[in-house]
Amino acid sequence: MTYTNGNNEKTIRLRYIRVLEKFITRSITLLKYDNFDLELFKNATKKSYELLKKTKSCDLYSEYPIALKNLSQLILNSLENHSKTFDNEKANILKQSNLLAKLKNNNKYKKDKHKKSKFTDMDW
Repeated sequence: MTYTNGNNEKTIRLRYIRVLEKFITRSITLLKYDNFDLELFKNATKKSYELLKKTKSCDLYSEYPIALKNLSQLILNSLENHSKTFDNEKANILKQSNLLAKLKNNNKYKKDKHKKSKFTDMDW
């Protein structure tokens, strides 16, 4: 099966976005544990990052994929430069994760503003 250049780029982009999502999901799951362990988080995140490095990166243009890439960079930067307790970094990463989830869900739901006709049963 041969791909045209456009399909190949799209496939690479989708694969890269999925690997980014997987990396972020794994990291956020570890952060949310009740018995959070910084060393476990570092090791697991570095292991997930190895998979991310193996995936071919590409240019991202949409808002959500760019936010994914930014959050992954925030996670990696927090691992490199963090305080002793890691509390501020953890709170910041979780906040950005929630904003990312909002951004993703925002595309699913559109509010119909000022659409009275949608709710009326009678024609006046």
